Amino acid sequence: MRMGITGHRGLPEHVERMVRAALVDVVEQQDPHGLVGVTCVADGPDTWFAEAVLDHGGRIEVVVPAEEYRESLPESHRATYDALLRRASEVHSTGLRESDSHAHQAGSEIVVRTVELLLAVWDGKPSRGYGGTADAVAFAARTGVPYAVVWPDGAVRD
Repeated sequence: MRMGITGHRGLPEHVERMVRAALVDVVEQQDPHGLVGVTCVADGPDTWFAEAVLDHGGRIEVVVPAEEYRESLPESHRATYDALLRRASEVHSTGLRESDSHAHQAGSEIVVRTVELLLAVWDGKPSRGYGGTADAVAFAARTGVPYAVVWPDGAVRD
């Protein structure tokens, strides 16, 4: 099973715990031998998903939205990003340089195009800017890629 991830960043700590547990539950239902997680490895759900896939015995592919993507991530996340990037069995690139909303959407579209199921850590609301979670879900819907929303009861977004 090839699964991708999109999701809100900057979730409150109590929501992070709920989402992490929900992602682990989804991942652990898969056969680890055929499991491939496709992610941009942003801080938050992208990373939690990648870690769950690897912990379960699957492999990850990383999509790099832009040459400057790493520098656009929080400094505290960069070591984790580097470590997961090194563990990727394959790396996909948009070919874009600037890490902006268009590059993030292009990265999400690569994720969607390369998976059988998109997991969306999503509160169901519109994106706060182009290239957000809702835009990735909309692209999946337009292109016929199934998606599953992972938003535990009681989860809220700041």
